[in-house]
Amino acid sequence: MGVRGKMIAAVLAGGKSSRFGENKLLYKIDGKPIVMYTIERLLKASSIEDVVIVTSREMKEDFEALGVRVLIDDLLVGPIGGIFVALKQIGDAFVVAGDMPLINPKFVDYIVERFYERESLVCIPRWANGYIEPLHAVYSKNFVSILKKQMKKGEYMIRKAIEIANPCYILIDDLPEEFKESLFNINTKHDLERFLDFRR
Repeated sequence: MGVRGKMIAAVLAGGKSSRFGENKLLYKIDGKPIVMYTIERLLKASSIEDVVIVTSREMKEDFEALGVRVLIDDLLVGPIGGIFVALKQIGDAFVVAGDMPLINPKFVDYIVERFYERESLVCIPRWANGYIEPLHAVYSKNFVSILKKQMKKGEYMIRKAIEIANPCYILIDDLPEEFKESLFNINTKHDLERFLDFRR
């Protein structure tokens, strides 16, 4: 862990991209893989000092070829495993999904700031309907013990682990529109059109 207020971002990249039809994170738009849009925006946040990718062993070389440090997730139990691997290896982390190319650096800084103010195990955006955004949130390295217990029980829903942690919630509905755009992610080829529209 570096200076207080600075942390490493962990990009989860272990998904199967089944709805997309191919590995969406390596799909190029204007010659650049989608995951690089995510990484470059994270690095623009003043609270982020470095970015790592968490992925499966078979995807390691593909992501290392982008010049990014890669952590191996051998648990392969979904996001809960990726978050566990990141916290174990790098400590406190801002965790995002690799398919979020519109991440807003100011929103990242806002969440990190709240995390340090509240000294919570987790600081996470939540919609008015109760839906949370676990892959656009900050996790303390001390959250590892809760994750370990949950996985030992065979409980892999990250939401349940987060609720046990008494998190600091950031109410999304109250935020400026530009922050909400940060939560956009690409699941299908149709979403690519929306991404291009956002960029115009």
